Amino acid sequence: MRGPHNIWRLIRTGATFERTGAMQVVFEAANLPPRLRILARVLGWPFKFLGLRGDPELPPVTRALSALGPAYIKFGQILSTRPDIVGPELATQLRYLQDQLPPFPTAQARAMIEAELDAPVDTLFSEFSEPVAAASIAQVHRARVKATGEDVAVKVLRPGIVRAFRRDINAFYLIASLVEWALPSARRLRPNDVITHFEGVVMGELDLRLETAAAAEFAANTEGDAGFQVPKPVWNLSGREVMTLGWAEGASLGDNAAIDALGVDRAELSERVLQLFLKHALRDGYFHADMHQGNLKVAANGDLIAYDFGIMGQIDEYTRRVYAEILFGFISKDYRRVAEVHFEAGYVPADRDIDEFARALRSVGEPIFGMDATHISMARLLNYLLEVTERFGMETRTELILLQRTMVVVEGVSRSLNPSINIWKVGQPVVEDYIRTSLGPKALALDLKRTALVLSRFGPHLPKAVETALLRARTPEVRQPAPRDYTPVAWFLAGAGLAWAGMLTVLFLF
Repeated sequence: MRGPHNIWRLIRTGATFERTGAMQVVFEAANLPPRLRILARVLGWPFKFLGLRGDPELPPVTRALSALGPAYIKFGQILSTRPDIVGPELATQLRYLQDQLPPFPTAQARAMIEAELDAPVDTLFSEFSEPVAAASIAQVHRARVKATGEDVAVKVLRPGIVRAFRRDINAFYLIASLVEWALPSARRLRPNDVITHFEGVVMGELDLRLETAAAAEFAANTEGDAGFQVPKPVWNLSGREVMTLGWAEGASLGDNAAIDALGVDRAELSERVLQLFLKHALRDGYFHADMHQGNLKVAANGDLIAYDFGIMGQIDEYTRRVYAEILFGFISKDYRRVAEVHFEAGYVPADRDIDEFARALRSVGEPIFGMDATHISMARLLNYLLEVTERFGMETRTELILLQRTMVVVEGVSRSLNPSINIWKVGQPVVEDYIRTSLGPKALALDLKRTALVLSRFGPHLPKAVETALLRARTPEVRQPAPRDYTPVAWFLAGAGLAWAGMLTVLFLF
């Protein structure tokens, strides 16, 4: 439920970061200017006693995020793949959040399995282990199917996880509303739409029936990809809160020493990770959107194994072509074509100057490509692009959020295996191949065929539709400026006032 009560969640967040010592670590990692550091400490320190203690055995930031709950843990998982942003030491600490969180009791997991599958665990599995991995929303047990003898991984949702996620997401909505109110220039980024998109993705992840279907579809799509494996789901042993997949044996992609012990070339592996992601996104339009080290393993034969399919990305064919042309334009330094693609796709308003936009894109690309390979970063490119597109009125494309986020994560994973990887050089063959097959004469012929089929079905409606569209085009649309909504600020001030009043009361009484 969205409302002023979420102010308490925000205060608790700042207080927890203060109490665990994470606030100072974040300041150092983000390299914030002194004035912002002082302001944050002045606002956060008085509420320090309200913060969660967390596990004192953990490093400060990991301790704070794990104490705050699943949505914050997800954020930490993403940062763990970005040592170039948060530094190698903090990135290593945050990897704890990928699959080493405290498990819930096995007896509770067994009870959930029996309720979901309507049968005793001992009749379904001849062996059932203690938890072998525990992440933000579920934990995994190794088991053996009694009927077939197959080794499997049984994933069980954490009890109460749906309610916990809803609580955190509601607080994020309040933050988004405050940002939109306080920074009108940020409205083009559509913060509330971004949170809505994130909510849909997360809530889909909390229904393991959808993840089972995703695993099956992803396995079918990638069956012919060399050096890549996807465990097959066991449908009769899966449901809303339980999912059973074939067991994936291998070294964690976050353990370079174990990968080296297998004799696997990490430089080649880093290239394969990036190329497979691009291939799945461009060729299939369906990709693994949570490709951090905790969801990837390396088999004894060197194959890359992907699992945990709760977050999958999907983009339509037109968007894939746009994305490929933008990437290829940057790779080939054809900034004019990159600008044209943005205008053709409607990403930039038509009344803006395309030549000026192309020059702005050149200012983004040239410094990047002039760097040494170890400094060429997709994260840096996205950051520069954000600045440029803001000047030209480009709105956030929610359909590309997962794609962009996953690209950044995959880059971080690849760099963890090989810090000197040149992501543009590695990605170029995949992008070029997609463009040849999807934008050439054969693709044009296929598009014309599909268009003819659509026209044949909707032909009788076309005259009226065209007439309506032309009449609408001749009538200018007058947009009224949206009134500023002061509700989020009122909530914030009211909540902050109550919190200060409570703190002063406690100080007065004690």
